[in-house]
Amino acid sequence: MSNDDLTHENFDFRGFDVPDLKAVTMASSSDGDQSKQPKTKHDDASKNRKHGKKKSKSDARSKKRAGTGKTSESFDDYEDYEDYEDYEGREAVGKADKKASKDRPGLFAPMTLREVTVRNRIWLPPMCTYSSFARDGRPTPFHYQHYVSRAFGGFGMVIVESTAVAPEGRITPCDLGLWEDGQIDAWRWIVDGIREAGSVPAIQLNHAGRKASTGCFAVGYDGQSVPEEAGGWPTMAPSEIAFGGLRTPRALSVDEIHGLVGAFAAAAGRASAAGFQAIQIHAAHGYLISQFLDPLSNERDDEYGGDLTGRSRFLVEVVDAVRGAVPEGVSVLVRISATDWAAGGWDLDQTIALSKVLKEHGVDVMDVSTGGIMSGVSIPVKPNYQVPFAEQVKSKADIPVTAVGLITKPKQAAKILAHGEADAVEIGRAALRDPYWPLRAANKLGIPSTEVPYAPQYVAGAY
Repeated sequence: MSNDDLTHENFDFRGFDVPDLKAVTMASSSDGDQSKQPKTKHDDASKNRKHGKKKSKSDARSKKRAGTGKTSESFDDYEDYEDYEDYEGREAVGKADKKASKDRPGLFAPMTLREVTVRNRIWLPPMCTYSSFARDGRPTPFHYQHYVSRAFGGFGMVIVESTAVAPEGRITPCDLGLWEDGQIDAWRWIVDGIREAGSVPAIQLNHAGRKASTGCFAVGYDGQSVPEEAGGWPTMAPSEIAFGGLRTPRALSVDEIHGLVGAFAAAAGRASAAGFQAIQIHAAHGYLISQFLDPLSNERDDEYGGDLTGRSRFLVEVVDAVRGAVPEGVSVLVRISATDWAAGGWDLDQTIALSKVLKEHGVDVMDVSTGGIMSGVSIPVKPNYQVPFAEQVKSKADIPVTAVGLITKPKQAAKILAHGEADAVEIGRAALRDPYWPLRAANKLGIPSTEVPYAPQYVAGAY
């Protein structure tokens, strides 16, 4: 399996056991015993072929994939969502749901957040590029090209990758940052470029905690802690519990926690000064805030540990501080891991309860993902695998949500909104392959080019 199959948005699956998805279920994936898994549609298809039954179109495509050595994690050969739907065995939409779907916004319907209207429901999620090669946290011409091209490509919101609120909060030495005022000017031309192309510029603020100071393609030490002599640094966390084989962090003091709340607020203020119209707080994927939330990584016995209220205190304080540091018209989003796929860890019920609290504290959208707190767990990676979590948060916490999770096809994305499972979708790895994914999606969905966000310079090349 290639590294491309093991990374998704800014969550790295390397170090996790990603099982054969032909026989995996969300309920029993952790035991690794495939012989006990329920029979799948692929099993039925194989049985039918063995008994001479007529091959279906999807059977032929399965055979084609097998002949090219592709695994069940590779879904790009599904040219339309109907094939994907048959593959997954999803139930048909009922009459009541079909009627309701007519009243739900489509992919290209605008969405208003406070004082800003996002032109459509197709957003670019934060995806780490580890490309601040001077190690000063400042973006470069690469970042301008990377983000502005996706804005010209039609994305409604462009969320800039994990940006550290402190130097020691970087995931790698080459992460972006907003920990000092001198970094603000380096962001303005990128923000202006995104806005001029018609997208809403957003930025994800993060502190990596015990997962900081790790390697990347530009540094080496991939999947390891970077030694101090190579530019690494000591890490910190709620408790002295290491992530996998990374270095053991030291536990933060209460005063240091208060200081980090201030660091998030200061970074948010700088982001607003640079022109960003939305701030996303990274509370997912096993980084510092996620480490506080999860009882598997937080063993504190003070006000920042213990029950859900204690473990979520840091995040709530960060949300309040960020909300107070930016203008009222700037939206605040929170990215959350709805489950960590580990027994006794963070789960959907806690996510829903926390989302209700965050809504009361001024959070406008929950960006629902999963995983990242524990190494060595099984994650059933497949199309839409994280969408059901988003739907549960949306319906039970009554807060707008975005959905992620191998969403690659236009009709697949459109059906998520039609089913009421999310308010917007985030297109990650597919957007790395195709910066103009929204424009192509509009053509696939039969939307006239006059109703699609083409820049004037590109109208001559419209589908």
